[in-house]
Amino acid sequence: MATDPETRIRRILVVDDNVDSAETMAEILKLWGHEVQTAHDGAAALEVARAFTPEVVLLDLSLPRVDGLEVARRLRQAADRSPALLVSMSGFGQERARRNSDEAGFHHHLDKPFDMNTLRSLLDDCIRRRSNGGAS
Repeated sequence: MATDPETRIRRILVVDDNVDSAETMAEILKLWGHEVQTAHDGAAALEVARAFTPEVVLLDLSLPRVDGLEVARRLRQAADRSPALLVSMSGFGQERARRNSDEAGFHHHLDKPFDMNTLRSLLDDCIRRRSNGGAS
């Protein structure tokens, strides 16, 4: 069930204030062969990202302390590493949430709840693009 180890994304940060949701998603991603860390608020996400340097950040928009939009902006501004692929997750499913995600620099948006196969397809597509030298 793991992704091809030669092209897999190695480090994924899952940020969601719903601890059960974040931990379940992390366990599934680990089963797929990824290295995963979790955070449950925006401030913790920024700390973990600095230490972990994720290649992908799955980021809930509604977070305590620092919201997901601000976390994305700060991650994009970090000059000491290449930017991670940012995927927003929102339970609101409104066009406004998507527009805000785009403006904050997210690469993709997922409406919660989403099927894990949708996430897997998104990650596989991004992996293929990176391995072919294209932008994600």
